[in-house]
Amino acid sequence: MMKKPLLTTLALLLGSSAFAADYNFTFAHVLIDETPNGQAALAFEKEVEDKSDGRININVLPAAQLGGDVEIIEQLQMNLVQIAIPPTATLGNFEPRVQILDLPFLLPSQELMMKVLDGPAGRKILDTLEDHEMHAVNFWGAGFRHMTNNVRPIEKPEDLKGIKMRTMQSPILLSTYRNFDANPTAMAYTEVYNGLQQSVIEGQENPIANITSKKFYEVQKYMTLTSNAYHGYAAIVNKQAWDSLPEDLQAVMTTAFNNARDLSRKLTNELEASALENIKKHTKVTELTNEQMAAFVKASQPVHEEFRDTITSDLLDVVYAEIESN
Repeated sequence: MMKKPLLTTLALLLGSSAFAADYNFTFAHVLIDETPNGQAALAFEKEVEDKSDGRININVLPAAQLGGDVEIIEQLQMNLVQIAIPPTATLGNFEPRVQILDLPFLLPSQELMMKVLDGPAGRKILDTLEDHEMHAVNFWGAGFRHMTNNVRPIEKPEDLKGIKMRTMQSPILLSTYRNFDANPTAMAYTEVYNGLQQSVIEGQENPIANITSKKFYEVQKYMTLTSNAYHGYAAIVNKQAWDSLPEDLQAVMTTAFNNARDLSRKLTNELEASALENIKKHTKVTELTNEQMAAFVKASQPVHEEFRDTITSDLLDVVYAEIESN
């Protein structure tokens, strides 16, 4: 149950001016405004307010002002928060089928990622959240995740043996690194830098944008561009709030969500190009050959089979078919 101090905080953050519009939506997330997705959220806010002629007011609350992703999702389910962009890995704790995007080496390229997530297969994934008081609109993202560590360069699955790797709280991610004979542990994102600095953990995985914003390269010797999973965010709206909107305003919101998704990806790609050059000044960066990548893909198949029943064969086969049809 929501604690009263948090309800009070929420009311103060909303402010009295928010209630002038016909619809007042709070958009909470954990990212800072300067990140690609933080910028996309602000662009979404402006577009919705402009295109709705002020009938919808969006109040963006970044930087975990209302708590972490789990707390924000819980608040959204209770309609205390109306909009959020949590990582799909976190949403997997509420709807197991969404974990499909954590499967290692599932999406082999940016082009196929967009084809899957923006097409019928992606819609099928998003629709699994309808039973949890969430209307999911589309997928934003922060790029593909890559591995860093302090032990050795990672060029093949066997190189991960024994390395203490930090992951998000995701059964699939933990299983993936156990399958590679690493020693995985779940740890909060905010604790990773200190964990690496103090050798509590020896490695981690994150997209380049996160590695840069948290300066993990300062405390990591090696980085491998594995692209082992897409770090996706699902743009979600409380179902009751969404259903309260007339069709014309739902259309305004949907268009703004799609434009924000495209902006987040564009800004992420631009950031990665420059950020990787900076990372290379501090960390030895390895790029895998096609043969080396194929070895990782092959070694990951047991994880896909382990979670087939959790994700469901129906959903998994739809995504496989979409990828193979390319």
